[in-house]
Amino acid sequence: MDLESVKRYLEKGGREGEDDKNRSTIEGMPLRFFERFIMQGLHVDLIEPGRIVCSMKVPPRLLNAGNFLHGGATATLVDLVGSAVIYTVGAQFTGVSVEINVSYLDAAYVDEEIEIEAKVLRVGKAVGVVSVELRKKKTGKIIAQGRHTKYLAVSSKL
Repeated sequence: MDLESVKRYLEKGGREGEDDKNRSTIEGMPLRFFERFIMQGLHVDLIEPGRIVCSMKVPPRLLNAGNFLHGGATATLVDLVGSAVIYTVGAQFTGVSVEINVSYLDAAYVDEEIEIEAKVLRVGKAVGVVSVELRKKKTGKIIAQGRHTKYLAVSSKL
């Protein structure tokens, strides 16, 4: 693909040949739409200090071109569920991401039930580290493993 084609692909969101007719719709989306878009249908199955287990059926809206769970959606689940587990140990804020990594090990397909388990590895005064694992609920086979490091807002002593 030539450079101009790559540019058009990125600017059109992968929809080559379409104009900007969707711009007003996209710009009119509510704040934090992205989080709701990814997490709609997520159910919390277990919540305890330092651990959250959630489940969801993979919806068609989160599929990639290969018709399986998009890597960006997976990384977003690591981010959002990983951030939420920090609250379970008494943190007032989940801070900002410093590092996030995801290892993709298998695919999840439309309507497949997946389980997302987040565990606190450490929450200190300034840094929190969590692990998040996505599994096929039926078999327990690991889809992805993530680790998320967050800088926690340190309150001023002034």
